[in-house]
Amino acid sequence: MKPRVGVSACLLGRAVRYDGSSKPHAWIMEELARRAELVPLCPELEAGLGVPRPPVRLVRVGRAVRARGVEEPELDVTERLNAWNRETEPLLDSLEALVLKSRSPSCGAGSVPLFSNAGEKVERTSGLFAAFAQQRFPNLWVVEESALEREAERQALLRRLGLQ
Repeated sequence: MKPRVGVSACLLGRAVRYDGSSKPHAWIMEELARRAELVPLCPELEAGLGVPRPPVRLVRVGRAVRARGVEEPELDVTERLNAWNRETEPLLDSLEALVLKSRSPSCGAGSVPLFSNAGEKVERTSGLFAAFAQQRFPNLWVVEESALEREAERQALLRRLGLQ
């Protein structure tokens, strides 16, 4: 049986990004797809935000991180995304790894700009889905697609999945 790997749907060529585009990743779609069962995920779409949708960014509000509209700061989709995150627990428990889209306010794993309420970039963090998965499933291998540009990272993922 092939290992199950959750993958940001945009990396599989699905037009699910906020602007209706995709970000197909050749190695994931060709090499990883031959060796593993890929499970497409798009937290924003699956939480009901639609395509296209207003872009959101992560904003620190007190001690909390909120997903708020870039052009419409009053838009706050944090609770919708967090509710979907909780619904995915059984799915996440069935996966051996996650390959997520870097810089995404949902999927980025350490590369997402975090803004202050005043709009200043203050640090980098993980997106709401990635942070949830990492906290709730600490043994789940989480990697951004940008890391898979390096052969060493590709090989590490394949080893982790028992495919080498």
